[in-house]
Amino acid sequence: MSVDLAFSENELLPAIAQDASSGEVLMLAYVTPEAVERTRETGEAHYYSRSREELWHKGGTSGHVQRVEEVRVDCDGDALLYLVDQEGGACHTGHRSCFYRTIGGEVVGEEVFDPEAVYE
Repeated sequence: MSVDLAFSENELLPAIAQDASSGEVLMLAYVTPEAVERTRETGEAHYYSRSREELWHKGGTSGHVQRVEEVRVDCDGDALLYLVDQEGGACHTGHRSCFYRTIGGEVVGEEVFDPEAVYE
């Protein structure tokens, strides 16, 4: 059985990536129907870049892929939760999680790679 997903008018849904082992929230991105299908086919996270207006494979450039253990759907079908095994860092800034600072600006997250070396 498949759950109906309630994509927005622009065919996007928010997807939260969470570490399947620790529960740490790693990132928020958006998916299209195609990104969801590619994720299900490959077992690795695919998202849609709103700024580049294209599908992207998480870790395609950096090698820091997300192996998706499970995809959960919220009660309204308008948000997804990817439970993942994260290889390296999830954030393009070099941090393990995109949620590495407090609203006051304090850095609370771990930097795990040098983004300048990865995204030359």
